[in-house]
Amino acid sequence: MSWARSHLRSALSLAAVSARGATAEGAARRWLSAWPAPQEPGMEYQDAVRMLNTLQTNASYLEQVKRQRSDPQAQLEAMEVYLVRSGLQVEDLNSLNIIHVTGTKGKGSTCAFTERILRNYGLKTGFFSSPHLVQVRERIRINGKPISPELFTKHFWRLYHQLEKFKDDSHISMPAYFRFLTLMAFHVFLQEKVDLAVVEVGIGGAYDCTNIIRKPVVCGVSSLGIDHTSLLGDTVEKIAWQKGGIFKPGVPAFTVLQPEGPLAVLRDRAQQTSCPLYLCPPLEALEEGGLPLPLGLEGEHQRSNAALALQLARSWLEQRDHQDVRELTVSRPGTRGQLPLAPVFRPTSHMRHGLRDTEWLGRTQVLRRGPLTWYLDGAHTTSSMQACARWYCQSLQRSKRPSGGPQVHVLLFNSTGDRDSAALLKLLQPCRFDYAVFCPNLTEVSSTENADQQNFTVTLDQVLLRCLQHQQHWSCLAEKEAGPDLWSGPGGGAEPGGPGGSQLLALHPLHSASTDSLVFSCISHALQWISQGRDPIFQPPTPLRSLLSHPTASSGASILREAAAIHVLVTGSLHLVGGVLKLLEPSLSQ
Repeated sequence: MSWARSHLRSALSLAAVSARGATAEGAARRWLSAWPAPQEPGMEYQDAVRMLNTLQTNASYLEQVKRQRSDPQAQLEAMEVYLVRSGLQVEDLNSLNIIHVTGTKGKGSTCAFTERILRNYGLKTGFFSSPHLVQVRERIRINGKPISPELFTKHFWRLYHQLEKFKDDSHISMPAYFRFLTLMAFHVFLQEKVDLAVVEVGIGGAYDCTNIIRKPVVCGVSSLGIDHTSLLGDTVEKIAWQKGGIFKPGVPAFTVLQPEGPLAVLRDRAQQTSCPLYLCPPLEALEEGGLPLPLGLEGEHQRSNAALALQLARSWLEQRDHQDVRELTVSRPGTRGQLPLAPVFRPTSHMRHGLRDTEWLGRTQVLRRGPLTWYLDGAHTTSSMQACARWYCQSLQRSKRPSGGPQVHVLLFNSTGDRDSAALLKLLQPCRFDYAVFCPNLTEVSSTENADQQNFTVTLDQVLLRCLQHQQHWSCLAEKEAGPDLWSGPGGGAEPGGPGGSQLLALHPLHSASTDSLVFSCISHALQWISQGRDPIFQPPTPLRSLLSHPTASSGASILREAAAIHVLVTGSLHLVGGVLKLLEPSLSQ
C-alpha cells in the first residue's frame, strides 16, 4: 500500500470514529495537519476524494452554524480570503461571464436548461452545481460533462497544496467541503478558458460562498419555498431576502412568478441594490401558435424553469451582442406586481433544441427496465414534493396497463436534515402506494470502497433512527386514512392517485412490532427486495436471504415476483436518488 493510501486510511478511520461527537472533521483535520501534504504524482481520483471528505461536509456545516450562530458576513469574507490564498482575486471571476442562479426548487434544472441552450450556440460552458449524485466531479462540468477523474485529481491537489502554504498555529488552512469545491470550480473554469460559467447557489444566496461573485452577467431566482430554515429563516419572506442577496448593481435579474409576499421582498432587494429585476412571462407566452416547446425534463413544473432559462440565456447573449439574438423580435408586455415583465420573444432553433436536449439526472427521471419502472426525483421541500407527486401520478396515467397480471406501486423514501418528513410523506399519500420502503442514503452498509458515497457526519444508528421516524409518520398517516375497505390487497382497488386506492402495506423486518413500513439498512438491500432479481441491470451477485426473514416481507416478495408491472417512486433526497442511480446505472461510476 502506498504511503498516501496509508495516510488517508488512518485519517478517515479517525474521522469515522470521531463522527459520533461534534468534532469529527476537526479531529481529522488536526491529525492530518501533523503530516506533510502528499505529493501529486501517482495520486488517484479516489485518493483526492477521500482527502476532500476529511473537510467539513455540507451537513456538518449546517449543524455547526446551528450551534455557533456564527456571523454569516464574516464567513463570506473568509471565502474571499481563501480565494486570494488560492492565487485568485475577486476581479478574476469577472472574466468567467457568470450566470448566477438561486431559488428553493428548480434552480438546478434552470441551470441545466440554461447551460444546454448556450452550449448549442457553440460556446464553451462551465457549470457548477450541487449536490452530486454518484461522483463528486459531477459538480464541475465542462460542456455539460463532468470533468475527468484525471482533471479533478490534478486541480484538487494543486489547490490543496496552494492552501496548505498558509497553514499556521492560529488558522485552519483548508476551507470547508463546499467552499473548497467552489474555489476549485473557479480555478478549473479559468484554466479551461470557458466562455461562460453557470453557477448554482449552494444554500440561500446573500451569504452563500458563491456570492463572492461581484459582476455576473445576469442573475436568476427560481421558485421560492421553505427549506434550510435554521440558516435562512422560517418564512418565505425571510428566505426571499436571502435569495435576493445575489442581486448586483446594474446586473439584470429575472425571477418566475412568486407569491405576493416574497415577490415584494425580491422587488425591494433589487431596488436597494439598483438591480433591474424582471418577472418572466409564462412559457406559453413564448410558444408559437400554442404549440408547446418540447422539454428534455418531464413534469409541468419544469415549464417555469424553462421560461426562466430562456430569459437568462437571451439576456446573456444580448449583452454579448450575439447576432442570433440581435435579430429576435421582442415585445415588452408591461408590468405585473410593480415589476416589469421580461421580453416576450420566439425562441431561436438553438434555444428550442437546447430545451429539448437538456438532461439532468435524478430530476423527474424515468428508467424502464423490464417489468420495473423507476421514477426518480430528488424533491425534498413541500412545494417540490407536490410537483413530484403530480408528475408521478400523471406518468402513471400515461403508462400502459399490463394485461398479464397486477401492478404494484412502491415508494422508496428518505429525508435528511431539519426537513419535515411527516409533511413530505403526507403529500405522497394520494399516490396510493402498495408498499412504502425507507432506507438511509447509504449505497451499501459499508461504503469504504467508494469515496464519492462516504459521509462521516452521521452514524449508521443515527440514519436508521431517522428512517424509523419516517416509518412512524407513514404509519400514523396510513391509520388516519384507513377505512373498512382499505385492506384489499396489493394491486387491487382504484387506480393510483384516485379515491379509494390500493393497500398501503409497508414491511419492517427490523422492527416486528410494526407492520406499516419496511426499513432497510442501505439502498442496495432495499433495491434487492423491490426488484426481486427482475431488473435486467441491477443483479446483485449474492441476494440476501435475510431480507425475507420477516413473514410479511416474504409474502410481499412473492407479490413483487409475480407482478406484471412494478412502479417505484424514489424521492425525498437527492442523495438517495444518487445512490439508487449508482446501482441502477453502473456506467455513471465509470
